[in-house]
Amino acid sequence: MRNPLLFSLALLGSSAAQAAELDLGLELPAPAGAEYHRPYVAVWLETPDQVHVADLAVWYDLAKPDHQGEKWLKDLRQWWRRSGRDLDLPVDGLSAATRPAGTHHLHYSSQKAPLRDLKAGQYRVVVEAARENGGRELVRLPLSWPPASPEHQQIQGQAELGLVSLQTTP
Repeated sequence: MRNPLLFSLALLGSSAAQAAELDLGLELPAPAGAEYHRPYVAVWLETPDQVHVADLAVWYDLAKPDHQGEKWLKDLRQWWRRSGRDLDLPVDGLSAATRPAGTHHLHYSSQKAPLRDLKAGQYRVVVEAARENGGRELVRLPLSWPPASPEHQQIQGQAELGLVSLQTTP
């Protein structure tokens, strides 16, 4: 006769092994010059024909009184048109404060939203950055979901974004 506790632990272990992971490394370069404003950044998933699927992150100035930081979100033009203007901000688990220059890491699991409900297929991870008295930049990385094997990709930004890397594991 099977021990019910051991059987339950085996089931837990098998479901955890099936969890796919998505890790995003995002470099924000420090531009030369005295005046530096942290960029607003949006990260989302889209289909290959640019249909918005899910938001992963949006970094903006949350500290301004009366939600004044939201005023500049429309400078993230692609994200704003596809998703931003329809959101009631801040969004728990999505909205965060702007980040300083450096490399930042985002981690997502298939066991949690928004990847939990993501259908199998081809997507793109899109990262858009815009900075006051700076420029705008957008990069895209292809994504097969769920990953059949570990994959690593990267793209080098030109101005507002540095190296953007994507690691997926089944």
